[in-house]
Amino acid sequence: MSIPHAYSFQRYLSSKKSVDDRALNRQVRQTLSAHLPQGSGPLRVLEIGAGIGTMLERLLGWKLHAQIDYTGIDAQTGNIAAAWERLPVWAAAHSYQVSGPQAGEIELTHADQRIRVHFETADLFEFASRPAGQNQWDLQIAHAFLDLMDIPATLPHLFGLAQPGGLFYYTINFDGVTNFEPAIEPAFDALVESLYHQTMDERVIDGRISGDSRAGRHLFSHLQAAGASLLAAGASDWVVYPQSGRYPHDEAYFLHFIVHTLNTALLDRSELDRRQFERWIAIRHDQIERGELIYIAHQMDFAGQTPVDRPV
Repeated sequence: MSIPHAYSFQRYLSSKKSVDDRALNRQVRQTLSAHLPQGSGPLRVLEIGAGIGTMLERLLGWKLHAQIDYTGIDAQTGNIAAAWERLPVWAAAHSYQVSGPQAGEIELTHADQRIRVHFETADLFEFASRPAGQNQWDLQIAHAFLDLMDIPATLPHLFGLAQPGGLFYYTINFDGVTNFEPAIEPAFDALVESLYHQTMDERVIDGRISGDSRAGRHLFSHLQAAGASLLAAGASDWVVYPQSGRYPHDEAYFLHFIVHTLNTALLDRSELDRRQFERWIAIRHDQIERGELIYIAHQMDFAGQTPVDRPV
């Protein structure tokens, strides 16, 4: 593919599905599955930052539960629109019967599986303030989300939505390692990566601190301080590399988007020589085009239970 002149965030989310599929920690997922309630009623699942619905596709593929009532929220209208468009196509391709949408829901059935799906454009904090949503969910998912937030301030809102002692599955939490190979100029490479991580720590959205470049390791103490019980944790690293000079699926686009994101974040940093940085970005894009770039990012997955007892 040629270097994109314009970038689509929704295509990026689609292009990283195969990357996330490899990265997600199997032991953490298996531990989560072993603790799921197995009663006769549906499993009530809430996903925060649902994007275009790729995690729901995984849940269906994993067959976590025969009956699921799933709600996915995302603050970006474009993501939710893409999720509504994508799901029926994916479901039909995987032999699900699709009913709806009716009253803002789609129902999927296949063999003994029945899944009711609702997507909604909503901000987490606004959604968490609704009385109807509190203390409701059996399983709460946040995928590639918490490392964009002020985690200690966010966890109480998340836990307030869950059933006391309900399960959480917090995946792809960035943890302080970004690596591009082959090296261009090692000292400059290290400076670029360090400054990129610094932008994560400095991010402010709507007046809130909104990021942590070491969210993965910090989540251990944040979860403990919030009263959660940790069931499992493990690495979920992105590792993207060419095979016979080509990247699988749409992963060349994924890499171009990562380099573009880094360029946007650091374009005006005074610590970087502008011409040297522009050259660095151009070389990275060229390496992708030639099928040479290797990209590694260290991340962490967590599964656990929300507090049983909460302050009134």
